[in-house]
Amino acid sequence: MLQEAPAASQAIRANKVSLRKPVSDDGLSLHRLVAASPPLDPNSLYCNLLQCTHFADTAIAAEAAGHLVGFISGYRLPDSPEVLFVWQVVVDANCRGQGLAGRMLSQLVTQQSSLRFIETTINPGNQPSWRLFEALAADLGAPLETRTLFARDRHFGGEHADEILVRIGPLAS
Repeated sequence: MLQEAPAASQAIRANKVSLRKPVSDDGLSLHRLVAASPPLDPNSLYCNLLQCTHFADTAIAAEAAGHLVGFISGYRLPDSPEVLFVWQVVVDANCRGQGLAGRMLSQLVTQQSSLRFIETTINPGNQPSWRLFEALAADLGAPLETRTLFARDRHFGGEHADEILVRIGPLAS
């Protein structure tokens, strides 16, 4: 948890949150935010630094009261650049339930050019993520399709829940 989370939460309620392109200085804060947000799968600090630099054009950072309180990482599929894959969404526990994830996701999608599809994976029990992406599909007026991408037993050796691929689109031009 962030030390200044109550101030950040108040800033979000007062609509004093900035959504911006991440920078390298966000890497450590992102690493700590994910670590404080189970059951999210943590990445290495180095990976988080790359998310904030190499993948900054397909990521978004939310800052309130001088603290990173939310982050979405994504990337364009190398063989299908019209697809944005949303890799991870995280919001500080003290700042959840205020619509921040939806605002970040909408902003990220809006700033992408030549986007036809949005994809992500969600495990079956992650109801907040299901609601987030179902709401995005509804807001975009686009169909949402699902299929199992990575299966619990086949891909994870029974150590992780299924990851269901969620595909939204095609998006209106």
